[in-house]
Amino acid sequence: MEKRVGNVRWGIASLLSLGIIVNYLDRVNISVALTPLEKELGLSNFQTGLILSSFLWSYALLQLPVGAWLDRFGVRWLNRIGSFIWALATFMTGIVSGFGLILLSRILLGIGEAPVFPGASKATGYWFPIKERGLATSAFDAAAKFSSVIGAPLMAFVVAGHGWRAAFVVTGIINVVYAILYWIFYKDPCESKSLSEEEHRYIVEGGAQPEKVAPTNAVANFGFLLRQPKVWGLSLGFAAYNYSFYLFLTWLPGYLQKSLHMSVLKSGWYTIIPWIVATITDLVIGGVLVDALIARGYDATKVRKTIVTIGMLLGLAVIGAAFTTDATVATIWISIAIGGLAFAAPVAWSLPSIIAPKGTVGSVGSIMNLMGNLSGIVAPIVAGLVIDKTNSFAANFLIAGAILIVGILCFVFLLGRIEQIKMPGEGEKETVDESLVQTSKA
Repeated sequence: MEKRVGNVRWGIASLLSLGIIVNYLDRVNISVALTPLEKELGLSNFQTGLILSSFLWSYALLQLPVGAWLDRFGVRWLNRIGSFIWALATFMTGIVSGFGLILLSRILLGIGEAPVFPGASKATGYWFPIKERGLATSAFDAAAKFSSVIGAPLMAFVVAGHGWRAAFVVTGIINVVYAILYWIFYKDPCESKSLSEEEHRYIVEGGAQPEKVAPTNAVANFGFLLRQPKVWGLSLGFAAYNYSFYLFLTWLPGYLQKSLHMSVLKSGWYTIIPWIVATITDLVIGGVLVDALIARGYDATKVRKTIVTIGMLLGLAVIGAAFTTDATVATIWISIAIGGLAFAAPVAWSLPSIIAPKGTVGSVGSIMNLMGNLSGIVAPIVAGLVIDKTNSFAANFLIAGAILIVGILCFVFLLGRIEQIKMPGEGEKETVDESLVQTSKA
């Protein structure tokens, strides 16, 4: 029987997950409020696509500097500052009027939220041994899906009862509460007074990334990382996943309202079904199953690549939604697609803390997130253009399926063996590969 060493690390995982839920409420709110917002402002589908993607313009642009700042200054302060910026941006969206000012508010939101995902990935590397990294990562990644489960009906209820602006006021208040909680409770392991020496030793001996190790030359290190096939395989594969993810995140309520003629409130309830499936598969398959298979001695690279490949293949079920106008059938196809993509995502997010050279987890995570969010920028804009040109959503599902096939090839052939990349001069230094980490026994 394995000896208990404490649970402070899981408290940190819960805090990170709560932050992701709050983050994604800021992305769900505008999707649910889309139809009344469009009507009040007189927007075209193309302008709507610009608003839906504008958050990602600044978010993606800041990924590389954010990665360097995370490696240089740490997770704690960058996310503290960011949390108050994104709260301000959310309130602004509900107060201002006009296409330009809403666009500006969403760009500011992207600035505030830019450190969140690479920061969570880096914090997980600090706080968890490799054998628990799958579940720890899926905890914060599943939160992105679960946010739609609670956010879609909540925002639909608020919009239906109080108008679209109220949705941003409500989420703004939630943002402020979380910013205060994060400011008080997040600390790195070396700063935590609650962390016992025994739990700290368990984390470190289990292969956690070392703290306070910053690269001396961020530009040179980015140049080195961008020459690595592993980094490109991870980043391009994640970009293919993120295209479909953002297509659903930004346009699913609008698709249900426009193509299947649902009310705002009804579309909110239908929206939660695929996201419930995604939350469950993310945690159970992407987290618990991955860790369990590796703990039983299965090759870690094969486990992770197999799970990612199966998840992306299931994502191709999105194509089925292109050939139906029945709400139930469409929801089933979309649920299969999102469920598969959901359990591939935490595997991808666990990889920066495994393959990154010491001191560069934030940088690898930011490269991956940059590529993913460039894809996310394109998805809602392309969707809006396709709807304007065809008066149908069907072609968007076909485009998403084609991009997923490219992503599968990148994960399978470019990523290679999942092990730590050696920086120049490291020689034969031991790599960090969880298949070599021995399970501690009492």
